[in-house]
Amino acid sequence: MTEIRTPRLILRRWSDDDLVPMAEINADPAVMQWIGDGDVQDLEETAEFLERVEEEWDDEGFGLFAVELLGSGELAGFTGLSVPTFLPELAHEVAIGWRLGRQFWGQGYASEAAQATLEFALQDRGLDRVISIDRTGNTASGNVMRKLGMTLERDVVHPEFGHQLQIHAIDLTEYQA
Repeated sequence: MTEIRTPRLILRRWSDDDLVPMAEINADPAVMQWIGDGDVQDLEETAEFLERVEEEWDDEGFGLFAVELLGSGELAGFTGLSVPTFLPELAHEVAIGWRLGRQFWGQGYASEAAQATLEFALQDRGLDRVISIDRTGNTASGNVMRKLGMTLERDVVHPEFGHQLQIHAIDLTEYQA
């Protein structure tokens, strides 16, 4: 079982106990405003999402980690790696992403978890490049990407929803943890 510990977090595979807290995160309009079409997700949609996440772990050898607070054991959300199949021109890339509950924003958890995920991508999975995708205007995610050393490569349009997305990238052969 893949598990990563940081000073404040545990990044781990998903358990059945994570469904309800993740569904609560996905039900928050403030959390979901930058995701897909901005719609919240209910318990059933979250269960389907987590099933796809676990399938990606099985198929690709990487996926989205559940992010747990080390002190309390509380689920903060997720960070991890995925193939951005919703953008066909990037389906050969590996993207890093994150989603945390609103009560965990502004505390550095996303950056801490993402740094650990980049190290995992380089050291454990041997990836030499990782991208990240954010919706234009999502300054919080853009700030995390800059902290990771990622640079803006280009803008694209979401093929389904029509909004602007920004593609950031980092060459992991030059990455300094």
